Amino acid sequence: MAALRWLTPRRRSATARSVLAGEAAAEAALAAPLPKQAEPAEEGVTAAPPEFPVVGDPHAAAFFDLDNTVMQGAALFHFGRGLYKRKFFHKRDLVRFAWQQAYFRMAGSEDPEHMQEARDSALSIVKGHRVEELMSIGEEIYDEYMAGKIWPGTRALAQAHLDAGQRVWLVTAAPVETATIIARRLGLTGALGTVAEHINGVYTGRLVGEPLHGPSKAEAVKALAIAEGLELPRCAAYSDSSNDIPMLSLVGHPYAINPDARLRKHARREGWRLRDYRTGRKAAKIGIPAAAGVGAVAGGAAAAVALQRRRR
Repeated sequence: MAALRWLTPRRRSATARSVLAGEAAAEAALAAPLPKQAEPAEEGVTAAPPEFPVVGDPHAAAFFDLDNTVMQGAALFHFGRGLYKRKFFHKRDLVRFAWQQAYFRMAGSEDPEHMQEARDSALSIVKGHRVEELMSIGEEIYDEYMAGKIWPGTRALAQAHLDAGQRVWLVTAAPVETATIIARRLGLTGALGTVAEHINGVYTGRLVGEPLHGPSKAEAVKALAIAEGLELPRCAAYSDSSNDIPMLSLVGHPYAINPDARLRKHARREGWRLRDYRTGRKAAKIGIPAAAGVGAVAGGAAAAVALQRRRR
């Protein structure tokens, strides 16, 4: 299906739509400034700090993917559970979506076809709803399903950047409203996410550009860097997915966190840092820096429904 090809990272370069999506994400992020103080870390949670960040560098920042990098699983799945609880859809839809989440966790990487279906289904669900309604629900859902899914090790890395006086941004294909809630709850600077069009505060069922995925994430980071006066060689980026190689390649300090097989291979080849927090043991640093001197809207449940219908 031609509509799926632009989600595949291997051959895809930035297009006008990905540039539009990136610029829209940066604009939305800058329009919603967030507090920079993080919530107190959980007692007993410690993590070895990275070799950087450089304290007091005003031109440096850190960019974190969300799904399986900062949070276990997919934000859309957790949001979908909350919407089901509030009767946005039926039990059979939730069961099918749970199957998709299980696939996501076992595969350990993002599937472009699943992301396409999640996008279309989520947009149909939120069409006609008000932005403030979804934001209010999102606050409740974070407490119910997301707060306990944050990787302590990755959170400690983000806190190290904050403690150094640097800005920290989530960069995710999740809706910007959901990403903004998570960033604020973690005390991060802000969030770059997929922007759904809304008119007079009501969702239209269309996107601005395309999902913030693959090259679109890189475009968003570049747009934000220009607006914020950041120098990307001084910045860091963190992700679990090979889809984010374009974003990771932009910065001077790329990290592969809980990496999928393709990203792990690429990171080792490039000499990028690797960290894995999935085993429950103290995180081991598996790689070394290549250049030590240089200082990732609501309810994807319907996505599984669409997948099942297509396979029948």
